[in-house]
Amino acid sequence: MKDTFAATVAAQGQDDYIRAIVAETARITHTGFVAVARVTEDRWVACQVSDEMEFGIKPGDELDIETTICREIRDCGKAIVIDHVDADPEWRTHPVPALYGFQSYASFPIILNDGSFYGTLCAIDREPRALSARTMVAVLERQAERLGDILSVGSIASNAAAAQATSGGAS
Repeated sequence: MKDTFAATVAAQGQDDYIRAIVAETARITHTGFVAVARVTEDRWVACQVSDEMEFGIKPGDELDIETTICREIRDCGKAIVIDHVDADPEWRTHPVPALYGFQSYASFPIILNDGSFYGTLCAIDREPRALSARTMVAVLERQAERLGDILSVGSIASNAAAAQATSGGAS
């Protein structure tokens, strides 16, 4: 792993509930790659991944933020869903789908309980997929909300442990 930040993000992804949500998202979307990613202004780090497309991305791995659509989601705070890149006038010439070779893409913001942006839940495939159906969008929104809840609890626990370590364990 690149550094402590990437290691921390990978450790967050070791939660059994996060693993289950990633697996369930892959199953219901029929996509070959699903990731929970920590997205900051200048970084994209994998938290947990299902990689049937064999991108080779593992928890803690990092992509150049400029080569992701997740940075756009961070900026606008809204999901981006593409059923078929080649058939979509807005996306067929976008450099990111061409770079990674995907035809379908769904990414939803993960918002922590304090209202801060954590990152994204992404589902990607080389084939077109019906990801924009109202029921699918509702399920993916709920998955992202669940992730926000889980990561919020983990964040609170991490902050409490850090505070206790800083104070020498005194209450």
